[in-house]
Amino acid sequence: MQTRDDIFNTLRDALVELFELEPERVTLDANLYQDLEIDSIDAVDLIDHIKRKTGKRIAAEEFKSVRTVNDVVEAVYRLVHADA
Repeated sequence: MQTRDDIFNTLRDALVELFELEPERVTLDANLYQDLEIDSIDAVDLIDHIKRKTGKRIAAEEFKSVRTVNDVVEAVYRLVHADA
């Protein structure tokens, strides 16, 4: 998961697998809470999934500010490139 496209594809696959969403609903502009109907418990599951994929944990405070799929992509991108 190095590029934003890689992160998006991995995230889309995770959202489809974890929350049984149709892949076409998962777009960069999709709002996690309104469009994809992700609730706070689902968000915790998603954070845990990201940790397993990257080996790094997104801070809950940072995840509170995400609204769209693109926000998550950017947060993961910053996370995986923080050491670079």
